[in-house]
Amino acid sequence: MSARILIVEDEEPLTMLLVYNLEKEGYEVETAARGDDADTKLKESAPDLVVLDWMLPGLSGIELCRRLRARPETQQLPIIMLTARGEESEKIRGLATGADDYIVKPFSVPELLARVRALLRRAHPDRVATVLNIGDIELDREKKRVSRNGRAVDLGPTEYRLLEFLMERPGRVFSREQLLDGVWGSEIYIDERTVDVHVGRLRKAINRGQLADPIRTVRGAGYALDDRFGRAN
Repeated sequence: MSARILIVEDEEPLTMLLVYNLEKEGYEVETAARGDDADTKLKESAPDLVVLDWMLPGLSGIELCRRLRARPETQQLPIIMLTARGEESEKIRGLATGADDYIVKPFSVPELLARVRALLRRAHPDRVATVLNIGDIELDREKKRVSRNGRAVDLGPTEYRLLEFLMERPGRVFSREQLLDGVWGSEIYIDERTVDVHVGRLRKAINRGQLADPIRTVRGAGYALDDRFGRAN
């Protein structure tokens, strides 16, 4: 199960950038542009981590952080504070209020992703597993290896990324355009039919020996890793 992350940020371009990169990492992402709206969301359902801007309309990030730490159900919720305030005194104030980490704008997206992974690893080690398992298929992210029924599966780099992308979200149907964006990247132009070619190669590699095909083709919609395949095994 993917970790759920709430982004509380009122700068739309930054929010879009964070959503894109976090979803690409396999996280489920929700957003709120106001502190009071975020407060309402968090009372209804707590995510696994919050990325929180300091300056927000409705309710400041620092006040929201203080409220979250005062509630038993969110007392241990990992919080990363984003802010343009780079002074040491402000950083100390943010951490003293209850933030687990503090990142000054502008920041490096890879650094933010690394800090997200580090916090989730401590708080929810099961949500950032280095090994993905669906049915009899195992994908080891650290070793970049895939096996099925204990036997190694030889995949090219694109087929590996495609399988990883689908295994992170079993059951979800992705259009060719979404797969191109998630696996190849939005800045690279490739014909959508290229997806069909690589799905075919992936199927051929993981289904050797007439094994059941875990990839579902949804006519007119796209492809999904069949979540029933995972439950059945």
